[in-house]
Amino acid sequence: MNIQSEVKSDIKKGALIGGKWVKGSAGQFEVRTPHTGEVLHMVGRCDARDVNAAVANARSAQPDWAALSVIERAQVMRNIHRLFLERAEPIAQMITAEIGKTITDAREEVFEYSAPSWTKSAEEILRHRGLSFPSTQERTTNKRLVMNHRPLGVVAAITPYNFPTDISSIALAHIVAAGNTVIWKPSEYAAVACAMLSDIFKEAGLPDGVINVVQGKGDVGAALVDHKDVDGIFFTGSTKTGRSIADKCALRPHLLELGGDGPFIILNDADIDAAVDGAMNGCFYYTGQVCTSAERLLVHEDIYDEFLEKFSAKARNLKIGNPAEETTEMGPLCNSATLNRVRAHVNDALAKGAHIEQIGPEEGLYYPATILTGVTTDMLIAQEETFGPVAPIIKIRSAEEAIEIAHQSGLGLIASLWTRDLATAWRIGEALPHGTVNVNETPNYWDQLAPFGGTGSSGVGRELSQWFLETFTEKKLLVFNLGGKRYDRRAEGGW
Repeated sequence: MNIQSEVKSDIKKGALIGGKWVKGSAGQFEVRTPHTGEVLHMVGRCDARDVNAAVANARSAQPDWAALSVIERAQVMRNIHRLFLERAEPIAQMITAEIGKTITDAREEVFEYSAPSWTKSAEEILRHRGLSFPSTQERTTNKRLVMNHRPLGVVAAITPYNFPTDISSIALAHIVAAGNTVIWKPSEYAAVACAMLSDIFKEAGLPDGVINVVQGKGDVGAALVDHKDVDGIFFTGSTKTGRSIADKCALRPHLLELGGDGPFIILNDADIDAAVDGAMNGCFYYTGQVCTSAERLLVHEDIYDEFLEKFSAKARNLKIGNPAEETTEMGPLCNSATLNRVRAHVNDALAKGAHIEQIGPEEGLYYPATILTGVTTDMLIAQEETFGPVAPIIKIRSAEEAIEIAHQSGLGLIASLWTRDLATAWRIGEALPHGTVNVNETPNYWDQLAPFGGTGSSGVGRELSQWFLETFTEKKLLVFNLGGKRYDRRAEGGW
């Protein structure tokens, strides 16, 4: 497959505001393929003027959208799912072209994760229940207390490049299913794949202005966060940017999914072959550019040599190259900023005494699959998220040492633990400070109907399924006095 041959000339390359595609007010920016560095597209760049227009359209569209019945909103979500599946293959090819994800992984993203999110959001909103409370304050049966949910209003969704249609579909689908409207700022690295998804909305019956798309770079996201008429924020990205958003949104609902530290703990009773397979996925899936990647392999000294031998042998067989080829297992990094961070972390480790083995080319945005041994906790690669195809291996003496190391980064998204002992797994799982602990499973496993999110510097809140709706709706209590027999409230100290 030739990546350039898959780039269509008739796809939208601007902003979607109020149901209309516009060029953007700040000129253009280029999107290059990580595989060769060639320019794929020139995309219309937005600025604060476009953000203002998008927010105004979202604000105008929100009351009528929220006033629709839940069934009507759910039907639109199902329509988007159906159309998405019909167009999923070219969208997957565009993801491969724009961000260098292998075509097999891009298909997994669109067919298994992105498209189904729209139907799942329909099912969730149909089952988003309120509560009825008994009157506990007074000696009467006259009161009825009912809690339901109301949409926030206008929400901004700022999404990353590594899962450009998956993370965004989860967010957009649940935000609008709940009756909100949204302004979506996709990653500038996957602008056209996201525009291809956006082009489905009108045909699916989504009213104009319910989902607006503004293309551009960090200044566009910042304008959304700063906008006084944006009622809530969804953001997936770096911890640094997440902290800034949290500071600005102290009194607005926000859901932040930030960096991970991925401790991958292998105890001496583990199934080593299974752990090797899990580590291969954890370290090299999408070239390590996943927040749930295995960022530190903590291997018990009793099985260290056997694990390293088997892991290194399997890594040497990785097929690295053109991500558009069906048999490729690992492609390039997406951009130079990621490449520079990976290099800096590896060079720091080498300067502090680590040993290195590398598999594959180092050319352009391609970086080899890298195995580091002799890693110590004072190295940057053991303290920060690397976000690249690197397996830093630390030898440990005990489960207690692994838990201690896992606490050091301040991050807490997903940990992976390998042991055959259920009691040990349970106790370590409870001791680890992570939002999720996968036992005998790669950290790159998640379930779309289970809560996902981190602790500490890894984020605020939980996404997926009903947990997403909890963030982007407000609980509202209605208290009814039905009348009836009166009594003296003062008798019990009441007012």
